[in-house]
Amino acid sequence: MLLYSETFGFRASLKQSHRKSCSNERPTLVFLHGLLGTGRDWCDVINLLSPDFPCLTIDLPSHGYSQLLNAKSFDDVSLWLQQTLVHRGITDYVLVGYSLGARLAMYYACQQHAVQPSPASTPQPILRGLVLEGGNFGLPESEREKRWENDKAWANRFASEPIGDVLADWYQQPVFSSLNHDQRQSLIQKRSDNLSGAIAHMLQATSLAHQPMLQAQLADLIVPIHYVCGAKDEKFKCLAEQSGLDYSVIPEAGHNVHAEQPYGFFMATKQYLLQNLIDSEYIY
Repeated sequence: MLLYSETFGFRASLKQSHRKSCSNERPTLVFLHGLLGTGRDWCDVINLLSPDFPCLTIDLPSHGYSQLLNAKSFDDVSLWLQQTLVHRGITDYVLVGYSLGARLAMYYACQQHAVQPSPASTPQPILRGLVLEGGNFGLPESEREKRWENDKAWANRFASEPIGDVLADWYQQPVFSSLNHDQRQSLIQKRSDNLSGAIAHMLQATSLAHQPMLQAQLADLIVPIHYVCGAKDEKFKCLAEQSGLDYSVIPEAGHNVHAEQPYGFFMATKQYLLQNLIDSEYIY
């Protein structure tokens, strides 16, 4: 199953054309949005990154132009993501995920060996790294039932009530406490285009209650990982500090760093790429 995706390519300069082929040196940055979002949520960051890096946005199942595709599990999403990357001809790539997208990126990276989307003769994309924004690593068993009941309650509301009414309460959750009134109203208007039944389905299929604890598995990965969180997002700043991962705390940002402080997110991501994957000689 193919997910909707859009590409944004970097523009090689005339000077670069006399050097090595930069397109072979740079991984594609693959962006995964959060619940209620679409790939277009990344446009401000991509405008800054795409001159130097090829970028690919993906609409997750039940969202955007993939809203009629309903996944049953994390494994479904992982399989469809891999199939989409193969279809797009991606060779090397870095997953960049926000919130739900970060959780899916973590799960996918930790379960890659179990994903077999195409015949063995088909070249498989190679994961080169992870940038995780505000992603939860998983819950202990003792907290999962409570989380499942909470997610089911939200899903029932999305499925049965006007989406605007549900979103008005959704954005009052503590994780969104950094938003002001105007920001909340803007998000409610923007996210009201979603199919509420599809959101209810995805919320349950990818509930944090169903996600395994991934922190230890991430530590075993050989690819470089960078965590990004906002200075106003106390919960996820604490998770970052305790994770053992390299991380950046972006000033004047809450949970949604790439929307609130796109330049700060861009700089953290660019620095990660320069330090781990790209020769700075080829960045202009």
